[in-house]
Amino acid sequence: MARIRSISYEEAEPGAREVFDNYQRERGNIPNMFRTTAYRPEILRTMIAHFRAVMESGTVGIKLKELVAVRTSQINHCDYCVTSHAQVAQRFGWSDEQLADLANFRTRSDFTPREKAALELAERESLESENVDDELWSRLREHFDEGEIIELAATIGLFNYFTRFHNALRLESNR
Repeated sequence: MARIRSISYEEAEPGAREVFDNYQRERGNIPNMFRTTAYRPEILRTMIAHFRAVMESGTVGIKLKELVAVRTSQINHCDYCVTSHAQVAQRFGWSDEQLADLANFRTRSDFTPREKAALELAERESLESENVDDELWSRLREHFDEGEIIELAATIGLFNYFTRFHNALRLESNR
């Protein structure tokens, strides 16, 4: 059970309602994370802006970013994010089986070396960020330029933030 009740549309301040309207149009629902954050509309607006900047810009592509988001969410045991972003990842072509077995990405043949390098970064940044060693850095540089590495690191960082936020507040997914 959630520790903080989410805010209904009617209870939300006008700035939060604008965010709610956008998500209703885009996704057909308002994520509980945003309905909970709406207690502080300025935090909600900046959270959305940061989310969009990380996930919707750059050259890495949303398909790989969603894969990395799911793996980061799995590492952090965030059912909310795993549920939500696995659905999005599937829309971009990742299979149920691939997503369920992401912990074994290193031995799977259906992930490219580029995808494996990104998933390795997700694990290291989430579990032991000081251990992004020269070997991993070399693999990342084979597949990504500086800006793309920033995109991946920002995606992982964003989902480390979101998963901790969700887990601490025990937010329920919209399923």
